[in-house]
Amino acid sequence: MSRLVWLLTVGIVLMFSGNALAQGDASVYFVTYFSNNVTGAPDATVRIVNDGDTDDFLYPFFFVFDDSQELQACGYCQVSPDGILSEDVKTELTNNPVTGRIPTRGVIKIFEFYQESGLHGWATHIERATATSGAYATTEAPLADSNLSFEEWESDINLCYYAQQLGSGQGTITCTPEDRDF
Repeated sequence: MSRLVWLLTVGIVLMFSGNALAQGDASVYFVTYFSNNVTGAPDATVRIVNDGDTDDFLYPFFFVFDDSQELQACGYCQVSPDGILSEDVKTELTNNPVTGRIPTRGVIKIFEFYQESGLHGWATHIERATATSGAYATTEAPLADSNLSFEEWESDINLCYYAQQLGSGQGTITCTPEDRDF
């Protein structure tokens, strides 16, 4: 059984065994955006911290959508208690899209697979300094807390599973090991 199928099975069992889904500020589900994901622009970064409250490894699951709301890539990483995970948008989150076309802008959804609280995150955003110059500015902001319904969780997991199965290796993100961040 593949690790993704195993994670899906365990996650569904946990969902039905009484674990509640995140409601807003529970540090379980987040969204952010990326833009100017183009040649010549700096790379945006998503950073995830495990606050160590549970003394467990946490598994942030990334879903990358283009600006047409189509899933381009997905997968999960691991972050240890009190650890930090740093993922580059260009080289790890959008470099292997299921469509074969790298998105220039879109949405990144992140949730802790087992619905354990303790994740916190920030993302850098690449913005054009002016409409006519080739210069870019980089800003950083916290990931936006969001509400996650069971239907959305189930839909995203199914989309990921089918995208990776049908994509024959396309649509999978890569993760940087924690000790190699930055």
